[in-house]
Amino acid sequence: MSILPTGQQYRIHSGPYAAVVTEVGAILRSLTHDGVELLWSFGEEEAPSVAMGRHLVPWPNRIRDGRYTFDGVAYQLPISEPARNTALHGLGEGVAWRLISHTDAEVVQATTIYPQTGWNAVLEVEIIHALHDGGLTVSVTARNVGATRAPYGYGVHPYVAADLSVAELTLPFGQELEVDPERLLPIRVTDVSPEHDFRTPRVVGETQFDTALTGADGAWEVRIATPAHTVAVWANETMPWFQIYTPPTRDALAVEPMTCGPDAFNVGPTHDGLIVLEPGDETTSRWGIRLDLV
Repeated sequence: MSILPTGQQYRIHSGPYAAVVTEVGAILRSLTHDGVELLWSFGEEEAPSVAMGRHLVPWPNRIRDGRYTFDGVAYQLPISEPARNTALHGLGEGVAWRLISHTDAEVVQATTIYPQTGWNAVLEVEIIHALHDGGLTVSVTARNVGATRAPYGYGVHPYVAADLSVAELTLPFGQELEVDPERLLPIRVTDVSPEHDFRTPRVVGETQFDTALTGADGAWEVRIATPAHTVAVWANETMPWFQIYTPPTRDALAVEPMTCGPDAFNVGPTHDGLIVLEPGDETTSRWGIRLDLV
């Protein structure tokens, strides 16, 4: 008997919603409403591409040259994005998460991040995917179960399925991270550019995004409206950063809540978003997806 590329598939449902969460990566592989797929996704016989649905722990986005200094100690992480010489999206890729519980409407998984190259802490991370009549809520808790302080950030990488030539986008963010165009690493936080200012809803059209945004002032909601329905992606106040990306296929939009911006492990314009967990400390972030019918 062959093993699926993402391991066990945990199915949950509530009202019109159904979802599939994978063992490997705890990825939200599918989210449907009355049988209509809301995500740009992949089949259970396939491996995910372009970080589809990936949970980004213990940091989201990029670390410059894979290097950072924490509590006076310099660390060198493996380079996972060679073209830009960065450590990208944390340490969770390919990790099989332990099943804690599985009911009709909820699946709870956990993993332990142990010391390894470039990382010297012990974190226990728990992810809860829960469906209800209002959609999907995801709760992510990181606990420092080791004896040393730990730097921490979290993000997630879902893609919403949408034809960008007609999809109308609403973004609540008033600030944009200016980056080096070659490596997408931070330079400064500025007012959002006219190109990326979607505080007034408008069609995505030919707009290109690979952009970190912030400045929503607390909890926020992003809306992607098509002729059939509107998908809302939301996050609570613990996730003040947001990365948005338009793939070349133009049939989806990556909508990525984050607790901190790119390269937050290093001193710079995003460093104040870094979470430091003392031994015994924990932090929880919540985000979710729902569908609003036209």
